[in-house]
Amino acid sequence: MKFLLTSAGISNTSIHQTLADLLGKPIAESSALCIPTGIYPHLGGLSGSYQFITGSAPSPLCGLGWKSLGVLELTALPSIKKEHWIPAVQETDALLVWGGSAFYLCYWMRQSGLADLLPSLRSETVYVGVSAGSMVVTTDFGETYDGHNPPVGSDEALGLVDFSLAPHLDHERFPDNSLANLEKWAAGIPVPAYAIDDQTAIKVVDDTVEVVSEGHWKLFAPYSG
Repeated sequence: MKFLLTSAGISNTSIHQTLADLLGKPIAESSALCIPTGIYPHLGGLSGSYQFITGSAPSPLCGLGWKSLGVLELTALPSIKKEHWIPAVQETDALLVWGGSAFYLCYWMRQSGLADLLPSLRSETVYVGVSAGSMVVTTDFGETYDGHNPPVGSDEALGLVDFSLAPHLDHERFPDNSLANLEKWAAGIPVPAYAIDDQTAIKVVDDTVEVVSEGHWKLFAPYSG
């Protein structure tokens, strides 16, 4: 599986081109499944999920002109026969994972069985994360990243890539995400940690990590104790 981990989705030409390169074919010839689950705990999450699915969100990830698009709702999967959804995940070209609460999303990835399935997906499959959807596949959320204790389940991320990630660097809507604050957040993390703004993404293919940016970002060295 390949990863395109973003702060705000396909927000500029460089990130858009990187997505097309990872797919290996035009978006118009590619299939995708979108995962809105992480947004539900947030105020306005219900309307936010609708905007994401319909492609009317500020970053229209689902509105890029996919050949086919389906909704993979993680909270529903435990009540659905596995043969009704696992083949669709195995066959899709891209998984589009929306933001919200990283802890809630991580919990439902595990509860639904998707977390166990992800490592076995085809090498051609592209995982596209937005904000929490990017954080969830990293190694470590860091100490109380969002200022709160985890609302459900474990505070451990899925560990599908070997670094940590903080989105929305220096964003006016997220005053706690200043470079100074994120430097403090990264200070206790035992793996490399990236802080990225909304014009930046991280591309991961095999063990190769590449930053794609028309904005600004910072890589923090691992905490060594």
